[in-house]
Amino acid sequence: MTFDADGKEVYRFEGFLPADDFLAHLYLGEAKAAFARKDFAGAERAFLEIVERHPRTTTAAEALYWAGVSRYKATGDAAALRKTAEDFRTRYTDSDWAKKASVWGS
Repeated sequence: MTFDADGKEVYRFEGFLPADDFLAHLYLGEAKAAFARKDFAGAERAFLEIVERHPRTTTAAEALYWAGVSRYKATGDAAALRKTAEDFRTRYTDSDWAKKASVWGS
């Protein structure tokens, strides 16, 4: 579990995971905590780091999605969402996160 500064839970995962997947989930919790603090630039960096360091995990697809949302929240530029939708056309194409981002590519 990951908590914010006020002790509120911001992310949880349960069960055994291989080391790479476990680390990706830990970092996802940290990135989501940054997002919850409205540190959108920091969250984007943290989400993209997951994609870069743990690209073969299922968590990477979620991180790619939230990186795009973080960029949009930081800049207000919808191009960030379109870019994320484009990225999903070549990466994690069968993931639920690619489906969620597909509306941004229209």
